[in-house]
Amino acid sequence: MNSAYKSFNRKSAHCLEGAVLAAAILEHQGYQPLVMSLESIDNLDHVIYVYKKNKKWGSIGCSRDAGLFGRRPVYRCLRDLAMSYYEPYIDKTGCITGYQVAHLDDSKSNWRFSSKNIWKLEQHLIEIKHVSFRFNKKRYQALFKRYLKGILPKKKSSWL
Repeated sequence: MNSAYKSFNRKSAHCLEGAVLAAAILEHQGYQPLVMSLESIDNLDHVIYVYKKNKKWGSIGCSRDAGLFGRRPVYRCLRDLAMSYYEPYIDKTGCITGYQVAHLDDSKSNWRFSSKNIWKLEQHLIEIKHVSFRFNKKRYQALFKRYLKGILPKKKSSWL
């Protein structure tokens, strides 16, 4: 049984599955099949579909945490879009350390039509060189302390 079928039966999806689904649907509307890989210190990376509309970047994402869902196309550059995920990503072990955008066709996987898993695509996203974030360690420590105390604001998806 393939992983997509298992996810369907659980009524859940992995972030990569959500990004690939968005890419497959929006490619028919003229958008490029682009995804952004967000790298984390705990190796629990996140993948979102990214698109450009009216010269601004937005995203579509799938996650258990509403703060990691999509973003409206209001970001002037990909770095700003990636940074919008920085604060909601902080938890007991997670913190974004970098990002990279990839065209799904560059993975040389059959992401559009495969009835099996697409580990080749996932491996490609792991292997590509990510752009590192420079962030203020004091800001991170303050956010982390707020997370531990349970007082980080609950972020809603901008789509809800």
